[in-house]
Amino acid sequence: MKKWDDLPSKLKTEAIRPYYDILRKKRISLVFKRIFDIVVAILLLVILAIPMVVIAVLIKIDSPGTVFYRQERVTTYGKHFRIFKFRTMVSNADKIGAHVTSNNDSRVTKIGNKLRNLRLDELPQLLNVLTGDMSFVGTRPEAVRYVEKYTDEMWATLLMPAGITSEASILYKDEAELLETAEDADDVYINQVLPAKMEYNLDSLRHFSFVSDIKTMLRTVIAVLK
Repeated sequence: MKKWDDLPSKLKTEAIRPYYDILRKKRISLVFKRIFDIVVAILLLVILAIPMVVIAVLIKIDSPGTVFYRQERVTTYGKHFRIFKFRTMVSNADKIGAHVTSNNDSRVTKIGNKLRNLRLDELPQLLNVLTGDMSFVGTRPEAVRYVEKYTDEMWATLLMPAGITSEASILYKDEAELLETAEDADDVYINQVLPAKMEYNLDSLRHFSFVSDIKTMLRTVIAVLK
């Protein structure tokens, strides 16, 4: 972790100091977390290489556009990065609707719907894990427009890399259903869903440990299988 004085101004606030102090005391767990991310990401990329190629071909057959979705997201210390995801929507989805997705969203492609249900669209994020922009467990990376709505305390989640999964992701795995009937999906997400998810994300920071990360990954696998 960076020294307190080296943090961006957005992160040097009294609301964030308690979270920073907690994580500073758990530097060994953070080291194990990074080693785990690198080793497991490499292994999974080797094992899943052929299935990922098959998925890429199916995406190209299903609809015109790129294989990957590369939206700008925010991670550690407010750094912007391009997330890797398999494209599950029409190629111009960002321009014709909200940045969040609800059930029965007409922008979602046929193969995209299946990928979303099985969380297979997240597989390319293994590349983001290798680069250090993401971790297996951490707050899901939000689009820039949503990070701009963070409260002072919410910025504490950016003390660590964004994650592929989290306790909030498990509990809100069906958030698309919550947004389905909303007249303004963006407004509902910013004012209702995001604050609720952040309560779980901040609690995960307060109780962070390498062991808790492993438990979250196991719970994610169980939730997907269910």
